[in-house]
Amino acid sequence: MATFLYKLGRLAFKRRHFVVILWVALLAAVGVGAASAPPAGSSNFSIPGTEAQRAFDLLEERFPGTSADGATARVVFKAPDGEKVTAGDNKATVEKAVKDLSGGSEVASVSDPFTGGGVSQDGSIAYSSVSYKVSSMELEDATKDALEGTAEKAQDAGLTVEIGGDALTAMPHTGTAEIIGIAIAAVVLVITLGSLIAAGLPLLTALIGVGIGISAITALAKPLGMDSTTSTLAMMIGLAVGIDYALFIVSRYRAELAEGRERQEAVGRAVGTAGSAVVFAGLTVVIALVGLAVVNIPVLTKMGFAAAGTVVIAVLIALTMIPALLGYAGRKVKPAGAKRGRGAKKGEPEPAPSTAEPKANLGTRWARFVVRRPVAVLLIGIVGLGAAAIPVGSMEMGLPDEGSQSTDTTQRRAYDLLSEGFGPGFNGPLMVVTDAKSADDPEAVATDVADRIKGLDGVVTVTPPVPNKAGDTYTITVIPESKPSSTQTEDLVHSIRDTGADVKADTDAGVLVTGATAMNIDFSQKMNDALIPYLALVVGLAFLLLIAVFRSILVPLKAALGFLLSVLAALGAVVAVFQWGWLSGLIGVEQTGPIMSMMPIFMVGVVFGLAMDYEVFLVTRMREAYVHGERPGQAVVTGFKHSARVVSAAAVIMMAVFAGFIGSSEAMIKMIGFGLAVAVLFDAFVVRMAIVPAVLALLGDRAWWLPKWLDRALPNVDVEGEGLNAAAQAHAGAGPDEEKELVRA
Repeated sequence: MATFLYKLGRLAFKRRHFVVILWVALLAAVGVGAASAPPAGSSNFSIPGTEAQRAFDLLEERFPGTSADGATARVVFKAPDGEKVTAGDNKATVEKAVKDLSGGSEVASVSDPFTGGGVSQDGSIAYSSVSYKVSSMELEDATKDALEGTAEKAQDAGLTVEIGGDALTAMPHTGTAEIIGIAIAAVVLVITLGSLIAAGLPLLTALIGVGIGISAITALAKPLGMDSTTSTLAMMIGLAVGIDYALFIVSRYRAELAEGRERQEAVGRAVGTAGSAVVFAGLTVVIALVGLAVVNIPVLTKMGFAAAGTVVIAVLIALTMIPALLGYAGRKVKPAGAKRGRGAKKGEPEPAPSTAEPKANLGTRWARFVVRRPVAVLLIGIVGLGAAAIPVGSMEMGLPDEGSQSTDTTQRRAYDLLSEGFGPGFNGPLMVVTDAKSADDPEAVATDVADRIKGLDGVVTVTPPVPNKAGDTYTITVIPESKPSSTQTEDLVHSIRDTGADVKADTDAGVLVTGATAMNIDFSQKMNDALIPYLALVVGLAFLLLIAVFRSILVPLKAALGFLLSVLAALGAVVAVFQWGWLSGLIGVEQTGPIMSMMPIFMVGVVFGLAMDYEVFLVTRMREAYVHGERPGQAVVTGFKHSARVVSAAAVIMMAVFAGFIGSSEAMIKMIGFGLAVAVLFDAFVVRMAIVPAVLALLGDRAWWLPKWLDRALPNVDVEGEGLNAAAQAHAGAGPDEEKELVRA
């Protein structure tokens, strides 16, 4: 591995014009594809294997033409205090609004509150449901303007009018915090690499990589059914790893220059050593993201594959474009430790590195302290992370609805008005589908189902069964007493399903529960059921990969256990802020509530991949020192001497990038950005910088033990670059056919 990457780095350095043109041409090609691609519609959210999905599929089969893909709006009217919407001018205003809502080519249907039971018992609140022929992402601006204009006219007439549903859904924005995050990353790069030119290379290549990845996702969004969240998450992860991977190679390049090597040789060695770590770190991230497919939820699978694609692009750019750009930068990128100032002129030799004994850096001093006090550092780290993880014990999971949005939004105010007028459960109706095709009297079966549901606790209203044209399938709408995200509503769904099992036994008719609320409940359950298998798959595959990288059993085991500590602590912080409301005002969380169902499994996947990044970058330097003859304790110090500064910088950069997405208007993006930023903080600075060296110091030589039979069976990936000396000697006498030799290799 190291030898091949060494040759690749030298080739990219020498043929830099070709490499840069290739990447720029690829960026232009996918950019044109993205610009000419049709706009993406709303993603088809499905949960295969769940009862709610089976009911949804049955509805599409038995009730053709009533597709649930169309946008919806609930226009809610409230009369002034002491008045009713059913009286005088107020009623006329509502009727005029309903008539106006019916206009437009994209409108499918509009309900009349006065004839369709859309008026509250006290007469103060009414609503009209509007259905559209196209999805919310495909609605024309004119249709949305007409909807808002109708509401404004009714408000001018004296009513309070709010609009719920997804018809006014807007593209999420991240705000200026994302730009601030990139600016912080730039400052850290300048401090770490010592010059604007060197700092600009990781930023430039990361932006090119993200540009290629996001453009490709945009071009494929329509045919593959991907939504805006997919591209946002891909951007978040691709930008973070893109900067970090490039940073590691540039830092190693400067270290090689400091040892007196000429620039092409330094590039080759940097790509051969740090590039090997980049490849395996990227592989762990890709495994974690692609592994999301085992959950068998299409939207999550698409998110994972899209983000994994941007990671692959980041790795390829770091291995090829960074060496090419270093060739252009020439002497403007100085050796590590070199003072700023005028570099050597063209044709002059590189300034010789100082022979004076350098002062021990902060990483060296910290490592020496940990090696002397490993037990104390280990206990403090574990206790601290354990305390941060305590809130996980009270974590409640669900999916966000309009009740979790900011009170500044019309959707949230409409939600509150409907709760006030019709009860909290009105915002989360349950759809019960009775499949009586095999029953002797389908109508009687449907009526019996409705009667049984009326007798259950927590039910406010049960509508009469509505048949399809064939008369073999009926739908029943059930309004719960409690709000959609409550445990009482979840209990009611289970009670209805138990009743359906009894009906099935008595009449052979199927009873299924669906609707947004039931889909959310099934989604959360599926997430819980998939967490352990997913964790076993991802950690197991990465564990095998790290055994080959580190030639050790205990080092990968320690890495996995450390990851569990950091991800639990990060989830604890998410619960404390987004569910308990601690310090929520600082990051703009206006409404606390359940943690998104996909958050734990998504955090497990992404954080595991990122955690293994730092493990690979930090511990490979320790292993490199150990295999070259240093004692275990000294190898830990040497690893920190060379890697602690750059790993710390990489962690700060990644935290800044993730924190930038906290400013998003999308609740899911905000939560994921915060969770990943905190997870990197815990994993990089507590687990990798404290717990890892403490454990390695306690284990000593045993840390690098590997059974002889396994050592013989494993491939030699040579991350430490032991085979580079032979490759360097071969290249010293290589002629103009060097590239052909690489191809044959």
